[in-house]
Amino acid sequence: MADPLFGQLALVGIGHIGASIALAARRAGVVGRIAISTRSPATLKRAEELGLGDVYFADAADAVRDADLVIVCVPVGASGEVAKQIGPHLKAGAIVSDVGSVKAAVIKAMAPHLPSAVHFIPGHPLAGTEHSGPDAGLVDLFQNRWCVLTPAETVDPAAVEKLMAFWRALGANVEAMSAEHHDLVLAITSHLPHLIAYNIVGTASDLESGIRSEVLKFSASGFRDFTRIAASDPTMWRDVFLNNKEAVLEMLGRFNEDLATLTRAIRNGDGDTLFELFTRTRAIRRSIVAIGQDTAAPDFGRRDHTKPSSP
Repeated sequence: MADPLFGQLALVGIGHIGASIALAARRAGVVGRIAISTRSPATLKRAEELGLGDVYFADAADAVRDADLVIVCVPVGASGEVAKQIGPHLKAGAIVSDVGSVKAAVIKAMAPHLPSAVHFIPGHPLAGTEHSGPDAGLVDLFQNRWCVLTPAETVDPAAVEKLMAFWRALGANVEAMSAEHHDLVLAITSHLPHLIAYNIVGTASDLESGIRSEVLKFSASGFRDFTRIAASDPTMWRDVFLNNKEAVLEMLGRFNEDLATLTRAIRNGDGDTLFELFTRTRAIRRSIVAIGQDTAAPDFGRRDHTKPSSP
């Protein structure tokens, strides 16, 4: 049997994404040992009960000492503090990455605290559900999903390729780009849709009680889908919007302009404008299905989270 890519993986934070990495890395055989750290005693205990790692630490510094790969799996607002905590204890040659949905702010927060002897390669697996905590880990979460890496131009290409190989072994497609480009793209593909979902569900919750109960009772698939997105971890998404505000505000401005156009079309009975937009967006949906980034199955192919994932 071939040696694993990394002798020891340290996961700092063990929620939905961290737990999924642990499960997928174990199945793929790309790590020899998994060290897990989290500040919450209850979460650490649960991770141990689930057998997600081999060793468990309340102090992140202890988890990273012997690690060849460190992946920080905490809300982006906490990434700088984690880097400050683990920086002095990282071994030379280790790869340090993260899973945050924002990259430029994470780099600004983490890089000053990391020694020059390590390879800092920020990352973002574009996968996840609205569930959180170690029990939400899914061994196949990254299968055929994208993982974006945003290394600086000065980072050793061999280290970048090794981290790419790790994510490919977990089932992901991998691409590298600049942090700024990543943040702009994700502002429209992920951050703005979440903001819209939070706002629509918030609007529904502010309705008069009688109307609100009817909204919940007769929720059609569109509203149900918004509630699924709006059920995502509030700490994580608060930090995303605060740390990618320039790109989000730019995309929100464009969105508001397009929404004003639709408002005028509805007010003026302009069916041609509505039909043209709906036709164009329908084609985009079909393109997403065609390239394998979603499915045309009923309910968008979303599995019941309570059922075990396939091996």
